[in-house]
Amino acid sequence: MTLTDIQRARVEDIKKTYPPGTRIELISMNDAYAPVPSGTRATVSFVDDIGTIHPIRDNGRTLGVIVGEDSFRKLSQSELEAEKQAAEEKEEQDTADGLSDSGGMKMNM
Repeated sequence: MTLTDIQRARVEDIKKTYPPGTRIELISMNDAYAPVPSGTRATVSFVDDIGTIHPIRDNGRTLGVIVGEDSFRKLSQSELEAEKQAAEEKEEQDTADGLSDSGGMKMNM
């Protein structure tokens, strides 16, 4: 097996481990110029051909995550369920408060 084959296999493993839609949480990032706060959660958008994970963070940032350089973890099933429950509760509360999906507000006359 050549080095290129090993690198290709490593990238394929990363792509299988972190498919699009996977939820991750940043523990620490090795980037002095664009640090992302620890605890920031994100959804994997894609993994590129060199193995960089490209997430869309809940705060809107999209800086890539590098396996072996940055520290992060996949969210557990119970954490995913808690996020889903919190989102449903927020939606219910927004509906009760008169907010629509489009961000508009109910007008009282």
